[in-house]
Amino acid sequence: MQMSVYAGSERFASRHPDRVTHHSFSFGEFYDPENVSFGPLIAHDDHHLAWGAGFSDHTHADVELVTWVLRGQLVHTDSLGARSLLPPGTVQVQSAGSGITHAEIADTSAQPTRFVQSWLRPDELGEPPARFTASGLAGPGLVPVAGEGAELPVGTAGATLWIGTLAAGSTVPLPVSPRHHLFAASGTVRLRLPDAGATPVLVEPGDAVRLWEAEDAGDLALEAVTDTELLLWTLPV
Repeated sequence: MQMSVYAGSERFASRHPDRVTHHSFSFGEFYDPENVSFGPLIAHDDHHLAWGAGFSDHTHADVELVTWVLRGQLVHTDSLGARSLLPPGTVQVQSAGSGITHAEIADTSAQPTRFVQSWLRPDELGEPPARFTASGLAGPGLVPVAGEGAELPVGTAGATLWIGTLAAGSTVPLPVSPRHHLFAASGTVRLRLPDAGATPVLVEPGDAVRLWEAEDAGDLALEAVTDTELLLWTLPV
C-alpha cells in the first residue's frame, strides 16, 4: 500500500472578492505536472461562495461532474432545461457527455454556500448528457451516494462516492478498493493503518489522503476525533 497526505493549508486557492476555491489537483493557472489526476479523478474543488456568487454559464464535455452541497443553497441551471435549488445534503451527478452548458450560483440562505465538486473521466465519450440528483442519502457512518452500489449513477466504472457523517469517538472501516481519496470537510479523524504498529494518520479539516495499491490492505479504518463530515472516493486502478 502507498499513501500521500495533502495538507489543506498547502492546496492552491483561487481567490475572488465573492468566492474562494481550494483545488486538490492542477487547475487553471496552477499547474503541477506531478498532481494532475488520481486514477480517473481529475479535479476535486472545495468552493466557498458569497450570496449571489458562483459560476455563470460555462460548457463541459466528456466529464462526470459530481457535486456535494454542504452549506447554504446552490441554484443549478443547464441547457437540458433544468433549474433546481440544491440545499445542503444534496448530491448531483452531471454527466456532460457530448456537451452541456450549466451555471451554479449561490442562493440567499442563512449562511454562505459551500460545495465540493469532483470531476472524473468517463468510460465512454460522446454520450448524451444526463443529470441525476438526490438529497438525504447520507447518514451515520460511511454511505455510498453515487457510483457503483449507490443510488446515483456515475459514468466511470468502479468509482463510488461515499459521504461520511461520523460522531466523535466512532470508528468505521474503509471499503476495500484499489484506490481511496479521502477528504475531511469538517472535523478531525484518525486514519488507522493495517500495520498494528503504524502511527495513525491525523486528518484535519481541508486535508486529503490518497491511498493506492491497497486491494489487500485490511483493517483500514477511520476514528473520529470530533464530529466529522468527510468525502471518500473509492476508485479503480
